[in-house]
Amino acid sequence: MADNNNNDFNNQQNESNQQTTQGFNDQQAPQQPSDPQPKKKRGLTLTKVAVTAAVAGLLGGGVAYGGINYLSNSGINDTAVPAGTNKTGNTKTSNVTVNVNSQSTKAFNSVKGAMVSVINLQNQSSSSGTLGELFGQSSSSSSSSSKSELEEASEGSGVVYKKDGNTAYIVTNNHVVSGSSALRVVTSSGKQLQAKLVGKDAVTDLAVLKVNGTSLKTVASFGNSDKIKVGETALAIGSPLGSQYATSLTEGIISAKKRTIETTNSAGTQTGNATVIQTDAAINPGNSGGALINVGGQVIGITSSKIASDTSGTSVEGMGFAIPSNEVVNIINQLVKNGKVVRPALGITYVDLANVSSDQRKSILKLPTSVTNGVVVMSANSGSPAKKAGLSKYDVITEMGGHKISDQSTLRDILYKYKLNDTVSMTYYHNGKKKTTNVKLTESSSQLKTTTNENSAS
Repeated sequence: MADNNNNDFNNQQNESNQQTTQGFNDQQAPQQPSDPQPKKKRGLTLTKVAVTAAVAGLLGGGVAYGGINYLSNSGINDTAVPAGTNKTGNTKTSNVTVNVNSQSTKAFNSVKGAMVSVINLQNQSSSSGTLGELFGQSSSSSSSSSKSELEEASEGSGVVYKKDGNTAYIVTNNHVVSGSSALRVVTSSGKQLQAKLVGKDAVTDLAVLKVNGTSLKTVASFGNSDKIKVGETALAIGSPLGSQYATSLTEGIISAKKRTIETTNSAGTQTGNATVIQTDAAINPGNSGGALINVGGQVIGITSSKIASDTSGTSVEGMGFAIPSNEVVNIINQLVKNGKVVRPALGITYVDLANVSSDQRKSILKLPTSVTNGVVVMSANSGSPAKKAGLSKYDVITEMGGHKISDQSTLRDILYKYKLNDTVSMTYYHNGKKKTTNVKLTESSSQLKTTTNENSAS
């Protein structure tokens, strides 16, 4: 049931403000606007904030067709120059045999057969009418008809990591397969295979596909990403700009082991933070879902994104990121087993304290001036873990499991480190008084009935 304060909040809230329904598909949902009633002045409102899609121009690595012609064959003539005397001068070339058998070439050759391109096929509506009939297209009931055709929408990369009988499993990025009507895989030998989506996870940006693997002989193995060292060689393999450049190899180093970057949903809204491997090995559109390997040929990460420029527009190079292999293994095992990743949920809706004015922090939340970070509970579902632990509307969560909660992103990051049925300590403020409680995480996000409107959350 909504109370008077809640009505006041709804009456004064700006449409651009957002609240998060924790455990609702792991994404932010826009808050529904309510009818303005300027007469009422009491109630919690949010400060209008601008939300950018990602930090420092964070780009996914899938390549979409229909963009700028990056390479053009027009006006370029291929010329073969044989070894020997140049026809137009005295300069000579000679055949030189070099025994190239470096660690990098060995590593690449050991996993090349496990690298694939992933093609995202989407339905595109097409129509045919009188002109279509003139050119051999017929309509049985009308002068025009429409049908849906599969077209290649984008391409990414993938890694064959497991075979079970004749079935091969491939790991790629969630954003590579997002929105697909069908999926196709192109092997390193050029063979095309129809792929089926096993499961995907938007939070970690990972997905698993399966294909008929009778023609796939190579399976990649995962290394321990916790053991990598800054400065060691890192090799990125994928399909930059699409399958015509499949199994392209770039070389660099590990620039950082645990770099934190912001993650966003398809709407460009920040959904959390990710801890990733940073490398200067070239990562381009189309590399998403490909492998970052060490010189032993082990996969230490799945390439996912890069920074192309900062918020001021300054271009940068050599800042690519990969999901650490230890996290990849944990997620893909769950996807194969359950088709999804099960995470605990609190059963609350909330907003960042930073979006609440200082006056309302004092008058509505009754917070001490020293409390500047946290999340404000807007509702707690009946029977939810948070409700059972004593949390209620307008409580401000500041710590969980001994970790500071600065905003909704850190709340999610900390919460997702726990498993179902774990018990976690929580520090919060209720009517300005600091309290602690223990929350038993007995429910997953899929078990909770949530809504974007705190009035009807239950």
